[in-house]
Amino acid sequence: MDARLDLMTNEATAKFLKKFVAASHAMAGTVPAATQELVKLRASQINGCGFCTDMHFKDAVAAGESPTRLNLVAAWREATVFTDAERAALALAEEGTRIADAAGGVPDDVWAEAAKHYDENQLGELVVVISAINLYNRLNVLTLQPAGDYQPGQFG
Repeated sequence: MDARLDLMTNEATAKFLKKFVAASHAMAGTVPAATQELVKLRASQINGCGFCTDMHFKDAVAAGESPTRLNLVAAWREATVFTDAERAALALAEEGTRIADAAGGVPDDVWAEAAKHYDENQLGELVVVISAINLYNRLNVLTLQPAGDYQPGQFG
């Protein structure tokens, strides 16, 4: 499969991505990296973004995450391998990704559960991570970016 557009060489997308990636990296936080990868993987699965699903699975494995846990992200509600905090982050990621499916956006109970496990700054970080991965998913899905060839750390 060929991409519709090369995001790295197209003048408009490359300019935007350079700034957006820099802003994403500037987000220093205290939400565990493993939790961030679980959230990115789940949102990417929901959005059908093969490129990001491949990327975040491989980055998580390279960082030491268990392939068993990663394989169970899509079924996290039934899996016993996630902490309560990770479950709250995954629920928030799902609701934040599927906002068009809910008339009122993210339900208060989902937010409240996340707030039990994360302080205000961490909640802000999760909001940014969820929002950013959804933007990346949409860029890749719109332009048919192929999946499977990503190498961990490829984008520095």
